[in-house]
Amino acid sequence: MAQLPRGQHGLSREYIAEHQRARLFAAVAAVLDSKGYAGATVSAVAGEARISKSDFYNQFESKDDCFLAAYDAAVGRLRGEVLLACAPHDGWAEGVCAGLAAALATLAAAPAEANLLLAEGLCAGPEVCARFRLLVESFVSHLSDGAPDLAAADRVTAATGEAVVGAIASLLGRRILAGEGAQLTRFFPELAEFALSPYVGVAEARRIISAG
Repeated sequence: MAQLPRGQHGLSREYIAEHQRARLFAAVAAVLDSKGYAGATVSAVAGEARISKSDFYNQFESKDDCFLAAYDAAVGRLRGEVLLACAPHDGWAEGVCAGLAAALATLAAAPAEANLLLAEGLCAGPEVCARFRLLVESFVSHLSDGAPDLAAADRVTAATGEAVVGAIASLLGRRILAGEGAQLTRFFPELAEFALSPYVGVAEARRIISAG
């Protein structure tokens, strides 16, 4: 993200503060990606954002405070893209596939932010891990709501959606740690099949994916 112009620029304090926050969020992801959580010190993050440490502390009380805010912002962007992609689709399966495709594209377009959300960022402590669990839970309803009402003998349990979303998040985290964050979209076919199959069966899941 570009720096603000130096000297007299006529920009409001609110705009400058918001711009600095955005740069710090990008810096958190970049430093985390290159140095890991232990190496993502206040000095490193402020340096990456090209702001002073005093400006950092004008925005945040601590490194962890900044990490939590950056994580929340990344969650908001991801959820927003998924919901936007799902909105035009009335059909359950089409909506699930559209949301998954949007999630993978959003993560792949910003691998450092994907690392913050699903991999190295989880080393930041229990508060980030709690936010990760909320992220997973928030997508469970998107998967389960509107799913086909199967016969009693075949009906999936309430835990199925959580298991599916959690497994997808875990797999993506491993791929990110393996350096494949920018290639996440290539996993769409198998992940879509994995998401749909408990509700419609493998054969129907494959038909839906191939038709879409």
